[in-house]
Amino acid sequence: MNLDFVKMNGAGNDFVLIDNRAQKISLTTAQVVRLCDRQRGVGADGVMLLVPCASGKADWAWEFYNNDGSRAEMCGNGARCFARYIQRQTGADRDITFETVAGVITAHFTGERVTVGLTAPKHLRLGQTVPLANGPATIHSLNTGVPHAVLFVPDADQAMVAPLGREIRFHPHFAPKGTNVNFVQVLGTNHIRVRTYERGVEGETLACGTGVTASALISSRVHGFSSPVKVQVQGGDTLEVSFTEKESAFTDVRLNGPADFCFDGKIEL
Repeated sequence: MNLDFVKMNGAGNDFVLIDNRAQKISLTTAQVVRLCDRQRGVGADGVMLLVPCASGKADWAWEFYNNDGSRAEMCGNGARCFARYIQRQTGADRDITFETVAGVITAHFTGERVTVGLTAPKHLRLGQTVPLANGPATIHSLNTGVPHAVLFVPDADQAMVAPLGREIRFHPHFAPKGTNVNFVQVLGTNHIRVRTYERGVEGETLACGTGVTASALISSRVHGFSSPVKVQVQGGDTLEVSFTEKESAFTDVRLNGPADFCFDGKIEL
């Protein structure tokens, strides 16, 4: 199969995007893995296919795969890239909506930056004591479309993202599906730095939109931050998370950041 694709990145989180509005493309797990392979394929953290919205709840829908071939519910950086891809493929000149497994996402365009309105976060748990190999750790968690654990650290540069992230990602406390893991350093008022170990990628990525969002929202509770919160990611970009708190719940959660086209290509699968 000769496959046309577009490569994009959102703050360093990179993706392969494919137009499947005609619904003639069906990727196997092995094909997704090959596309994401940085030596033998295109190289990406995930693959997104643009498809019609069968439910009628949104303008469009996506099929989203992690780079290990597993299906993903949601991705904040991917959502921004997907929105710009829809805009380019369809000629949309207004705000758009698209359906994900986690719910309907709205997107607003300001030049090359995109603001996505995320689904309502759920399952907030603060101050959990989780036993780890090197002793107990205080971990907070929140589902922002996918589950995230958050640990506050004094210096993100010194965080043991790979080994500790892997241990927490597969920890029985977060069974059966596991969790993404974010290491968060407070840089100042309403300003944090985040490094993320991503489930499905099984390693650190340069950015994780839902992780950035979870980290910002949890920081608002733990450190008294107010909206908006600026978040520096490992790729060097700064994202912004805005939100409203109403009756101890987060509403109107929005993620703003870049969504860049890298190149168009064709690959034989």
